[in-house]
Amino acid sequence: MVYLSVIIPAYNEESRLGPTLTKIAEFLKTKSYPSEILVVDDGSTDRTGDIVNELREKYPTIKLLSNPQNCGKGYSVRMGVKAAQGEFILFSDADLSTPIEELDKFLAQILENNFDIVVGSRALPDSRIIVHQPIYRVLAGKIFNKIARLFTIKKIKDSQCGFKLFRKEAAKKIFAKTSIKRFAFDVEVLFIAQRQGYKIKEIPVRWYNSPLSRVGFFRDSFNMFLDVIRIWQNYLRGRYQ
Repeated sequence: MVYLSVIIPAYNEESRLGPTLTKIAEFLKTKSYPSEILVVDDGSTDRTGDIVNELREKYPTIKLLSNPQNCGKGYSVRMGVKAAQGEFILFSDADLSTPIEELDKFLAQILENNFDIVVGSRALPDSRIIVHQPIYRVLAGKIFNKIARLFTIKKIKDSQCGFKLFRKEAAKKIFAKTSIKRFAFDVEVLFIAQRQGYKIKEIPVRWYNSPLSRVGFFRDSFNMFLDVIRIWQNYLRGRYQ
């Protein structure tokens, strides 16, 4: 029986995936519970898959899932959730901007306070931003979150932090209804969760900005705004019933 599944979507991550997987695997080795690490290679054209396979020899709990082509972060996380066996499912960005050590307090929130989902936040008073984003990305993120809260999710101040923990049942049911394939999938996940009545807790995290962000400022920001509109349209059409 697997207690924890960690999902990492990865697209052309050969330069930073190795250290990320090593940190996560070594951290989980210190825990008494069984775990698995699912890397979803999103159609990479570099050595991402090779690096995962090389590390599997040292860390057998690492597993590789591969998309036939680049399908998007949301699609990749959905595939990871579908394959996950853990009673609790965490997804983390490949750059590990939120350190894996934050997991302990996420699990504590779920176990002690009976939450279904715990989401990391960079926007709470106790959040610690160690390495900041460029100011234009900070402003774009704040604008996006305001739009997301206006049209879809309520009370969540930071939907886009790439560190979220779910109970298995919640994750399986929510992701089965998702359709957004790229970066705004977090908003859709939280919107469905709220509509389904799951208990969600947003907590502060330590966070380090990665200068190698995969989010294109102009192209992806515009598409994320469009995705928020698509989420609202999906809701009106009854997709999330």
